[in-house]
Amino acid sequence: PNHRIKMRRNNASPMMPVIALFVVLNGLFLTAKNLLEKYGFDRDVLIVGNVILFAVTLLSYWISVRNLKSEDPQKFVRGATLNTMLKLVICAMAAFIYIFTFRGQLNKPALFACIGLYFIYTMVEVSILTRLLKGKKNA
Repeated sequence: PNHRIKMRRNNASPMMPVIALFVVLNGLFLTAKNLLEKYGFDRDVLIVGNVILFAVTLLSYWISVRNLKSEDPQKFVRGATLNTMLKLVICAMAAFIYIFTFRGQLNKPALFACIGLYFIYTMVEVSILTRLLKGKKNA
């Protein structure tokens, strides 16, 4: 019985923490509408921000894992730099589009919450990649 549990854990995607974070946050945003409104958060901004961050994190992870498989350690470093720039540019573009589209109706609490979510997603992704890197032979 214990052997089966261990096998399932090993077969689980390393991205499960990111997926779980996305599902839990969207569930919270969808069910806590009144609470969010009470504290001044625009639920739609939080949901769209969460979707964008989830998609960018998946893209970043995919690039990192692809570069991690390379025999050239510099490829991983270049990929990490590319990921940082890519995430920053995509998130900045999304923020600027939101800011310029909704100038008069800008919801600062939700925008700042999305910035916090950016850091949370980044920390989770870095912890996953660190675990993967520790498992690599020539890392």
